[in-house]
Amino acid sequence: GTNHIAQRASLVAWDDMTAAETMRRAYLVRRNIVVELLKEIPGFKVNVPEGAFYAFPDVSYYFGKSDGTTTINDCDDLATWLLEKTYVATVAGSGFGAPNCIRISTAASEESLREAIRRIKEALATLK
Repeated sequence: GTNHIAQRASLVAWDDMTAAETMRRAYLVRRNIVVELLKEIPGFKVNVPEGAFYAFPDVSYYFGKSDGTTTINDCDDLATWLLEKTYVATVAGSGFGAPNCIRISTAASEESLREAIRRIKEALATLK
């Protein structure tokens, strides 16, 4: 069974959900910012996440496009290219059974999220 200290700590945490509610609201705001900014990127298909702290847009529009040096063949190529070109880390959706998507965390500050998506949008505009 659960030890006495863990039981008492759980009771205290359960009685005051203020911190959890504050974080829930902050993540909701961040999610909404990210979703709206991603919708502005041509070719992105964006769903609204309902319980995760990441967005998972379909980026297959960019498959086959090139910046003259690198051709984006799949989500793995795109995630790597974005890291190298924008210094923004995303995760290829192929590891999650979604080979047309990339995963973008919403667990950063609003300022960082806005800047990251600005960089992504700017870089993607160079692909032809």
